[in-house]
Amino acid sequence: MTAIVELRGVSKSFGSFQAVESTDLEIQPREFLAILGPSGCGKTTLLRMIGGFVFPSSGTITLNGQDVTMLSPEARPTNMVFQGYGLFPHMTVSQNIGYGLRLAKVPKSERVRRVQDVLDLVHLGDFGPRHIGQMSGGQRQRVALARALVMRPKVLLLDEPLAALDLKLRKAMQEEFRRIHSAIGGTFIFVTHDQEEAMSLASRICVMEKGRVVQDGKPEDIYLRPRTRFISRFIGEANFFHGRRTNGKVTLDNGLVFAHAEENAEIDCVVRPENMAISFAGDVRLTKELDMQIKATILEVVFLGPYVRYRLVTATGENVIIESRNMDQRKRAAPGENAVIGWRSTDQRILSE
Repeated sequence: MTAIVELRGVSKSFGSFQAVESTDLEIQPREFLAILGPSGCGKTTLLRMIGGFVFPSSGTITLNGQDVTMLSPEARPTNMVFQGYGLFPHMTVSQNIGYGLRLAKVPKSERVRRVQDVLDLVHLGDFGPRHIGQMSGGQRQRVALARALVMRPKVLLLDEPLAALDLKLRKAMQEEFRRIHSAIGGTFIFVTHDQEEAMSLASRICVMEKGRVVQDGKPEDIYLRPRTRFISRFIGEANFFHGRRTNGKVTLDNGLVFAHAEENAEIDCVVRPENMAISFAGDVRLTKELDMQIKATILEVVFLGPYVRYRLVTATGENVIIESRNMDQRKRAAPGENAVIGWRSTDQRILSE
């Protein structure tokens, strides 16, 4: 399949500051791609270069087979939904949505039809006559999305579109974004610093750190197989057990030893909290099921509805988080109590970066 978006050696510097390092990226038709990273990592700059709001310092950008590297936004087959929505408060919903069509001199009858089509798509079919000041935050977000979609862009760009919404509304809008993407079959590229939002929405995630794409893949690959310590910490939570790999054998600071055939290096053994288990005196389940086990002391036990969150410390001072769905065990756990914790070696990642 031919990529609809291609970046080749694209970079951007502002004076001596390198916002985006040289980047190669291909985005396929119908993909829902998240560009994910912390503040200042270059993700918004990368998105704005794709949209034409910022020109690259080097490299080329191709959209739908056309070199658009130095074209302005209106000359590209893209449209952007900004974080602040950018709606006109003195206009009605229909006037806001149809503004771009009017500038493009689309005949009035077609404008009316297309505006109503996208209003129906975003579930605002009867809201056309209302003014923006009469709309809630979630409704304004839908109007901004409709205004972009009405122009029928080949690629829709979304700059942290849900950041201004409260948690409940953000969850609802995530469902709407998935539904709309499925309905129109377009290519969506969105920027976010929220890893849960990226995992929920995207079919593919590019994680950025300090101006570089450090991992690119499906959400499950990013979460289950992080390539670096940064990604392990940034995507969800993780427990880190430090050690050293020498001659194909890893020795952790907590005394665990196992084979791992790669070059000698300082390493971290990384395990997600939900992949760990906790055991108390008389419980033999860990011994039978898990091949990695160490002793620890409970610091805190927190009931969080569907699971219990344990915070512990090992004898070598490693802080550990465990998320367990075994509710009966909670009755036997208390701060200061000793326990055995463990995990399967197949659930760990060994990282040296």
